[in-house]
Amino acid sequence: MDTNKTLDIKNLAFASEEAVFPQHYYRYAVAAIFFIQGLAFASWASRIPTIQQTLGLSDSALGGVLLALPVGLMASLPLSGWLIAKTGSRIVVMIAAMLYSLVLVTLGLAETTPVLMGGLFLFGFAGNMVNIAVNTQAVGVEALYKKSIMASFHGVWSLAGFLGAALGTLMIGTGIVPYQHFIVILVIAWAVIGFSSKYFLREDANKQANQPIFVKPDKSLVHLGIIAFCSMICEGAMFDWSGVYFKKVVLAEKAWVGAGYTAFMCTMALSRFLADGLTHRFGLKKVLQMSGLLTAAGLAIAVLFPNMVMAIIGFFLVGAGVSSVVPLVYSAAGKSKVMSPGVALAAVSTIGFLGFLFGPPLIGLVAGATSLKVSFSLIAIMGLSIALVATKAKV
Repeated sequence: MDTNKTLDIKNLAFASEEAVFPQHYYRYAVAAIFFIQGLAFASWASRIPTIQQTLGLSDSALGGVLLALPVGLMASLPLSGWLIAKTGSRIVVMIAAMLYSLVLVTLGLAETTPVLMGGLFLFGFAGNMVNIAVNTQAVGVEALYKKSIMASFHGVWSLAGFLGAALGTLMIGTGIVPYQHFIVILVIAWAVIGFSSKYFLREDANKQANQPIFVKPDKSLVHLGIIAFCSMICEGAMFDWSGVYFKKVVLAEKAWVGAGYTAFMCTMALSRFLADGLTHRFGLKKVLQMSGLLTAAGLAIAVLFPNMVMAIIGFFLVGAGVSSVVPLVYSAAGKSKVMSPGVALAAVSTIGFLGFLFGPPLIGLVAGATSLKVSFSLIAIMGLSIALVATKAKV
């Protein structure tokens, strides 16, 4: 029997077996976890300056401390895939999400640098477990809907990020210390997890009996990983260097230094809610190709015309370009024919997050040797690479 037909039959059986509740119950439950994950991360990010001041950390010292988070993230990747394959994503997402919000409180309580670094390692470790498990759940919900809805889940994460940043500003303005702020997030998170857990999928989609846990990724997964790698380099550049670019290259006034980042985040969040419809209409390959071209075009505009208006337009395009790449790559990886969803997602994430980790430092090295404009020109090439690899990939 044809492999694709076999997978379709398995997905139909999965859908009928899991349809205990209306489809939207599962969708809202998974979206709720994306929301609390985004809320927790943004809450931490909003209080970094406060914690830096409390511990008396210099900028360079803070940079070293913050590395503990991605180290924890990378350390969890192989374990996350293995646990999900063995126990299912439902149990992992519940435990990891509870741990993630609990560790957040310890970050607010940290009184020494080593304690903060240990907390950040656990925060990254638990956060990535949530990420892999909840995306595995999302793949299952997609199987119920029989259409692409992954990008909208990541759009919820982005909206939660905006809300978390706004809440952090409010907490700072009212003089609430970080650990008290984080306890509020913990209570919200545990309440949401407790309510939503009833509606998590009990079986993961595309899971086949006797499927090996450790297996070499096939060419299609490698291509997806490379696409994620290129996209996450571009995302990392926007997160870490957009403000610096506007300050040093665009020569923006102090009040407008964050304009590029804001433009990027706005279109990134909005486009994630549009990407599923576009994928359904035009197909995954064309959407990935267009995403890469938009990213490259936006960066090229910002480099060639480094004035306020054109740079903001360029960053708008970059946000639209990178918005749906990782969600759609995760969706495709979760449908792997050679790996269980959790392991496939972990494999693709491992390749992708290397770009997120090494991209920003590489930009700094290139900028130090040449200029920021040259660095951003190289990032534009990463956007083109997304389009080129998507053209060759079997997606």
